[in-house]
Amino acid sequence: QVQLVESGGGLVQAGGSLRLSCAASGRATSDYAMAWFRQAPGTEREFVAALNWRGITTLYADSVKGRFTISRDAARSTVYLHMNSLRPEDTAVYYCAARPYYIMTMKSQYEDWGPGTQVTVSS
Repeated sequence: QVQLVESGGGLVQAGGSLRLSCAASGRATSDYAMAWFRQAPGTEREFVAALNWRGITTLYADSVKGRFTISRDAARSTVYLHMNSLRPEDTAVYYCAARPYYIMTMKSQYEDWGPGTQVTVSS
């Protein structure tokens, strides 16, 4: 079981940038996959980006590829999502998620979730 808490959300103009953070604690294994999902009102939660804890493998949704970067600071047990060139359609609650070992893109494959942080992009 991993406890996750997101931070760094806020309101930003289109074309701007934000960095989200996900602080993790209480993990049972040192080898986890970490991911970011997002959910806009009235929509299903969708995959955004993921990495394994070593940071060797990363995966991005097509909608954010080239604009967002996922990374981690192992010493601080923190995962980041650097978001550049933000668009109004990026507006959503962003969630951090964790599962053992392997990167997956379906929300049902992740066991632990943070409460989310709101990102709003104005046009």
